[in-house]
Amino acid sequence: MMIFFRERLAFLAVPKTGTSAIENALGPKASAIFRDPPGIKHTNARNFEAKYRNLFERGNLPPLETMAVIREPVDWLGSWFRYRQRPALDRHPNSTADVTFNEFVAAYLLDDQPPYANVGRQARFVTDQSGDLLINHLFSYHDLAAAIRFLEQRLEREIILKSVNRSPTKELALSPELSTELHKACALDFEIYHALQDGPLSVS
Repeated sequence: MMIFFRERLAFLAVPKTGTSAIENALGPKASAIFRDPPGIKHTNARNFEAKYRNLFERGNLPPLETMAVIREPVDWLGSWFRYRQRPALDRHPNSTADVTFNEFVAAYLLDDQPPYANVGRQARFVTDQSGDLLINHLFSYHDLAAAIRFLEQRLEREIILKSVNRSPTKELALSPELSTELHKACALDFEIYHALQDGPLSVS
């Protein structure tokens, strides 16, 4: 999470959406940046509204607006799966080294997820308890250029990204049955992502 106080903007970092690269590029510009622990770094919209907004509001200033980036849900899970295959996690409960992508997604769909498949939901990150969007400016990871243009205009500076935390390259295949089950279980995630295909979403 990064706060740009003068520009009245909070960047909420959805995991596995290129946020570390954006953080590295904009860290020196931010009024406040939360890197640790992960639960604060990746503060979702609900927690931001409940715990952090009032810290940065002033009566004579416009309210902080929020922005975030989300990723196509299967691609997002694939990034988590690849990231957790890295050697540093060998023999750790979060490691996916010994499971297939199908097994990972099947575990993700369980009510009692094993640690390696417990990665949350993007929709829960950006919506309220009713499922309504709680982010003022939402962008697609696959059109990250739009998010960068927005930030460049808002912050009045050029932004050059350098890739960090890149997951290992690996071809992933999901069975049709699991794909159907995932689309049903994560319907809101897919709905929000598909709404972004026409461009960024804005909520006043």
